[in-house]
Amino acid sequence: MTRSGVIPRTRRAAVLAAAALLLTTACSGGQTRPTGPATPSDTATTPGELTIQVPGTNLAVHNAVAHISTGQLTMSIRNGGTVPEHLAMVATPNGGRAALRGNSTGNGSLSTSGVLLDPGTTVTFGGHNGPDVQLPKVNGAVANGTLPLTLQFGVAGLVHLRARVVGQ
Repeated sequence: MTRSGVIPRTRRAAVLAAAALLLTTACSGGQTRPTGPATPSDTATTPGELTIQVPGTNLAVHNAVAHISTGQLTMSIRNGGTVPEHLAMVATPNGGRAALRGNSTGNGSLSTSGVLLDPGTTVTFGGHNGPDVQLPKVNGAVANGTLPLTLQFGVAGLVHLRARVVGQ
């Protein structure tokens, strides 16, 4: 092959390789979406309050109070999202698990998935004829303090909450 044929083909190959590299780099840049799994944003600044936002779910826990005299956890959970959610488990320090009880049907009912939280509704735990969370005895919980809890939701996943503690 002559020298005049090799140089143009080499240049052409170099130009094509540079163009392919440039296009690959330009097309892969600018990605703003997270690539890993979404995690709840724990925005609690006040004990007993928590906001959880993940794709499809917008939950707000209000006035979470652990009553050490009865072992009851009272709170309300607002599901402002577009999908049904379930409160599946409440854990206390040192591996304790609360007993969940739900309504017989509909919003707040208990199934194998947990207590149902329909979209656009608020469920009050510990009220008359509502679902209930019964905490196990927790050593070290004192009135006017806080109790760290872990709540497991079907869609939002595990979240941490500090409930206010009262004696009555």
